[in-house]
Amino acid sequence: MTAAAVWDKILEPKEQVEEGRKLFSNGDLKALIVPLFFEQLLAMLVGIADTLMVSYAGEAAVSGVSLVNMLNTFFIYLFTALASGGAVVVSQYLGRKEYGSGDLAGGQLYLVSLVLSGACMAAALLWDRQLLGLLFGQVEPDVMEAGVLYLRISAYSYPALALYNAGAALYRSMNKTKVTMNVSLGMNAINVAGNAIGIFVLHAGVAGVAWPSTISRIFAALCMTALCFSKKNLVSLGWGKIFTWDWPMIRRLLSIAVPNSIENGLFQLAKVGLSSITALFGTVQIAANGVGQSIWSLAALVGAALGPAYITVVGRCMGAGDTQAADYYMRKLTRLAFLISVAWNALVLLLTPGMLFFYDLSPEAKDLVFWLVVIHNLFNAVAFPISGPFSNGMRAAGDVTFTMYLSLFCTLVVRVALSVVLGIWLDLGVIGVAFAMAADWCCKALVLLARYKSGKWKSFRVLG
Repeated sequence: MTAAAVWDKILEPKEQVEEGRKLFSNGDLKALIVPLFFEQLLAMLVGIADTLMVSYAGEAAVSGVSLVNMLNTFFIYLFTALASGGAVVVSQYLGRKEYGSGDLAGGQLYLVSLVLSGACMAAALLWDRQLLGLLFGQVEPDVMEAGVLYLRISAYSYPALALYNAGAALYRSMNKTKVTMNVSLGMNAINVAGNAIGIFVLHAGVAGVAWPSTISRIFAALCMTALCFSKKNLVSLGWGKIFTWDWPMIRRLLSIAVPNSIENGLFQLAKVGLSSITALFGTVQIAANGVGQSIWSLAALVGAALGPAYITVVGRCMGAGDTQAADYYMRKLTRLAFLISVAWNALVLLLTPGMLFFYDLSPEAKDLVFWLVVIHNLFNAVAFPISGPFSNGMRAAGDVTFTMYLSLFCTLVVRVALSVVLGIWLDLGVIGVAFAMAADWCCKALVLLARYKSGKWKSFRVLG
């Protein structure tokens, strides 16, 4: 059997829809998903390379950059949530074949992205020390100075990062993920090369890693924006569609983006709380948890790659008013997510002992890392495909409020509370925190499956 035949066999659910109603062939899905996977893999590998190079700038630089990156992640989540809202709305207009409305939605996405990112940039520049002091308290003076410098330079990149996310969302809605992968490749190449020059040639310290990131994001934003102006696209930008204020369209974008922002923001706060819990368990467990999380990020690539695919595919079907096709593709993508996730998590688990060879950890810490990866990868393979990317399909249908409340409940009541019970009260340490994370995924997956079976998600109308 050929590779193409195997791909077709994997993708095909038992229940079918009529051939004429299949908006995406198996080849279309492959062209959508494969670049998304490699784009996420590339971003993760570049992140590892950046961390290694920053370490040569000194401990204060490493500490300052790591603290600011926690704040930057919050802003990135805001921009990503807004871009996801735009992707849902544009995908639904494409499904309706209302290309003019899709153009307007794309223009308004750019406008709101500019306004939001501009406000975030101004806040970071005006209250840099206050923000860092509020979030991280009194740190060493050299760490604070490194953090302030990195934050100020990073802030200049916020508008570029928001516009890149907006442009990438439009291209993913049009099933042109190979373009976003190539732009991401150029952006990350500039970032890595610039960091190497800034650290090893110019010896510029924190500025040597901050400016390359900013320049690379500006490059990516310019590329994506220029590409989005092409009239050859199903959806294209126009200055008149950007510099106008269409409140009904903006309200549609925000109806998806605001719940996503609340969900992502509180999730970040929960992660900070969990970091405080982990800090109680001693040096060995803290080190093991940090290394384990770096390996977890590699194992979670499948979910990160398939999430945007659900938005594009289900959004198009719902925009066309074809709920049966949306149901069909929900099952088809979920089947694919399970199979790839099981294989990928098994591969990462097999490679873990080899990866641990390169870490300077005690045997006790390495053994703990391995069991953390076992717990994570087992549940990431069987539960996360539903609790993670599958939930994006529900959002693409417009069922965003339910998924927001469910996520908040599972994060705060299940993950955080259970981390306290298992990790502290039952003295399981980071193993208990890992099981609490798995319980979060399982709880969310069971409720989402029940919601899916009820069919209520089919009744929402993003476009009215």
